[in-house]
Amino acid sequence: MIEMRAQCVLCDQIDKIDSVSLLAKQLRKKRKISYLCEECSERITAKTIERKQSPHFKTYQTDEYDEYLR
Repeated sequence: MIEMRAQCVLCDQIDKIDSVSLLAKQLRKKRKISYLCEECSERITAKTIERKQSPHFKTYQTDEYDEYLR
């Protein structure tokens, strides 16, 4: 199998991923997609869940429908 090297944008760790995997195809096709290693991804996910469960987290979505915006 051919492997592709991808560098994490946060910790600069270089990982080898399978070149025929979906992630490798997305990284090749869309250059704006950033690669995160497993450790950084898990850390960000945990901190996001913790932040959402805090009492200071607010979502600013309205239920109003504007007929001019479609």
